[in-house]
This record gives sequence, C-alpha cells and structure tokens, in this order.
Amino acid sequence: MICAIILAAGRSRRMGVQKLLLPLAGKTVIEHVIDQVAAADSVQHIVVVTGADREAVSSTLNGRRVIIVHNPEPESEMLDSVRCGLAALPCDCAAVLVVLGDQPSIRSQWIETLASVFLKNCGNKIVVPVHDGHRGHPMLIPTRFREELQTQHNDSGIRGLLDAHGEDVVKVQWEHDDVLADMDVPSDYRRELERVRERS
Repeated sequence: MICAIILAAGRSRRMGVQKLLLPLAGKTVIEHVIDQVAAADSVQHIVVVTGADREAVSSTLNGRRVIIVHNPEPESEMLDSVRCGLAALPCDCAAVLVVLGDQPSIRSQWIETLASVFLKNCGNKIVVPVHDGHRGHPMLIPTRFREELQTQHNDSGIRGLLDAHGEDVVKVQWEHDDVLADMDVPSDYRRELERVRERS
C-alpha cells in the first residue's frame, strides 16, 4: 500500500498570505493538490500535516477522505512535518509519497508514473522525479527507510537520506520543470494561475 503525506504546515511568510488557501481553478491550492493525489489509484491513504493556520486549512478539507495531523512547530524544517505524518501512517504502508502542499501543478498521472517505476524496482527503491539535474516532488520512499527518517538527518532532511543512499535512488527524468515548481512568492502564484489558463 502506498500512502501519501501532504505537507501543509508552513506560515507562508514570503507569500504574505496563507498560500494553501489561495484560489486556483475553483478550489483552494491545497484542495487541488489533495484531489490530484486522491485521484491516483495507487494511493490508498492520505495524511495531511497542518501547522500554521491549521483550523482554516483543516476546514477547507471537510468531506475529503484524509487524516489530518498537526505539526505543533510550524517554523520547523520539512522533515519534522514528514515525521508527524509518518507517525500517523498504518503499519502496512509499503511506501510513502511525500507531496508538497504548495505544488498545485501536481497531477495524478505523475504519481502513477512514479508508482509504476517503484513496482518495477521490486518496491524497495526511492523514486524521485528529476528535471535538468534537479530533484523534484513528489517523491516515493519505501517504508524500510521510515526509522531512519524518524531518527536521522536532522540537519539535512530528506536530502540527507537521498545522499546517504544514492545506490537506492531511481531518478525518473522529467521533460517539464513542473516537478520543481512549488509556490513561495506572489510571482509563483501568478505562474500557476497562468498554467491553469493555458490548460483551459
């Protein structure tokens, strides 16, 4: 079973407003991300990690089949939110899909591609999309690395895990840079609005 952890804990200081609640194609950004993950047949369980603005973010997700957990330290590093999500996963989870809550360009087809590569590698390799030499998101991590994520790499985060296990990382070459495109500042949001207009 593949489980997803959607990271939605940040304060969005650089955006100036809570970016996860910005409107995009008739939904909020976080709703769009969750709906794309939920549309992937390979994902059976979704955990959303909130932090700052947790009540507003959580209320947006009413009616969606997700487990919401809270990171009490929204100023902490991404790995701390991943750890909060890991603690909420069922024991039969075979792999964790780490998803950025501020990456509205994500598509369910991406997840199916990564899951296919994961299965072709016997379900024991870390699968990462790569564009122009840069690692992107989402990434798929076997739960055999669960304890290591929970106890190590405090300073380097998931990057530290990937660097420590280079032989266990399968890089999936991505044609477009959308796997690198999260939202931090207003110009990023405008870029995503433009992408929506182009698709429609």
